Amino acid sequence: MTIDWEKEVQQRTPEMLADLAALIAIDSSRDDEHKTATAPLGEGPRDALLKMLAIGDRDGFTTKNVANLAGRIEYGTGTEALGLFAHMDVVPAGEGWTTEPFKLIEQDGKLFGRGTSDDKGPSIAAYYGLKIVRDLGLPLRKKVQLIFGTDEESDWTGLNRYQETEKMPDFGFSPDAEFPIINGEKGITDLTIKFPTLTHTTTAPLILQSFTAGLRSNMVPQNATAILTGTTDLNAAFTAFLAANPVSGQLKQTGKQITLTVTGKVAHSMAPEAGINAATYLAAFLAELDLDQAGKAYATIIKAHLHQADRGQHLNIAYTDEIMGELTASPDLFHYQAGQVPDLLLNVRYPKGIDAPTITKNIQATLAAYQVEITASAHSMTPHYVSPEDPLVATLLRVFEERTGQPGHQAVVGGGTYGRLLKRGVAFGALFDENANVMHQANEYTPKADFLKATAIYAQAIYELAK
Repeated sequence: MTIDWEKEVQQRTPEMLADLAALIAIDSSRDDEHKTATAPLGEGPRDALLKMLAIGDRDGFTTKNVANLAGRIEYGTGTEALGLFAHMDVVPAGEGWTTEPFKLIEQDGKLFGRGTSDDKGPSIAAYYGLKIVRDLGLPLRKKVQLIFGTDEESDWTGLNRYQETEKMPDFGFSPDAEFPIINGEKGITDLTIKFPTLTHTTTAPLILQSFTAGLRSNMVPQNATAILTGTTDLNAAFTAFLAANPVSGQLKQTGKQITLTVTGKVAHSMAPEAGINAATYLAAFLAELDLDQAGKAYATIIKAHLHQADRGQHLNIAYTDEIMGELTASPDLFHYQAGQVPDLLLNVRYPKGIDAPTITKNIQATLAAYQVEITASAHSMTPHYVSPEDPLVATLLRVFEERTGQPGHQAVVGGGTYGRLLKRGVAFGALFDENANVMHQANEYTPKADFLKATAIYAQAIYELAK
């Protein structure tokens, strides 16, 4: 039986775009400040999940809601289950958009909107892949479960709850990365580094009152702000600094208060080199000023150990594995308030061959003079790898090659996807060109042609794996 998967997708394109638009319209970034008993992660994540499940109900699938934290759309029967893991939450929109972030806009062959690439677009593509298989009445021997989380961008509360109450699939993939396949994912740990020795200050021409930057632990900070007090004229020095570096900024002075802001470029922390870390650039400027002792030390630490050092080379944690590649270290959250214990959060993604305790120990030793206190997030992940010899990997690569005419190959990323929830779990698409990765960035988009191509790939993959 020959199936024209692309034709099946084309016939459903209008409804696919309508469903995607409905999801994009929901700002589903986690909102703990407004959480309730019925919206445990905020209204946005809940509403996006409910919308996705409503789409499944509309089309006649079996659905299940797990405490408004996770959900499932299911089709077929069998003792073995194929799982597809996606997520309904997004990172905050941030600044720099030229379109409305929560409105699906088609322009120049691209679909713009927060979540079009990560992960609402791929979620709809996977859903319609399953719908095509169902509509065609193709015989399956395994159950297919589309499982949706609501906080993949933070600590996976949704899927953690799901695992407590539901049986997990036997194998599967997550449409939340790149083609041709991601069969390896680095370990991930968020390290909060506190500096208790920097609570006291001394008299100086300039006092650092506060330093703040960052939105999430998995986003390179686009903006950073420092507030100083003093009478020193910094205009000429700051103007020269901006001219010499790939950032923009502003200086405002009201009486003795000086506010400095720097704007860089946001990026996903799995590839910090794709961004411009506003915080480390601002710290590099501050480190050259005649600051109070605590403020000077905080800025100097950032400049010396974190600025333009996204492989951890100045923290003695640089490491490379032949298969999984380099360790990355992205400083993403910064908190400094005069008189209080300052801290920063370092997002580390590491290959097999090194572990989180060793990383922490080496940072502790490197910063020993400051008697730092390092705390690892409870939501840490060890490296994950599925052999290319596994039938799951082999089948997905074959499908990719048949649908694209391009050679398939294994790959490892620094991102953490739901694929690692299963021993035989991988990430599969939906990004075709890693050079066009705009996940977590302003003006996020997915090429319309790629969105449709991914749907055809998912349809065939679901059939091949579950038949």
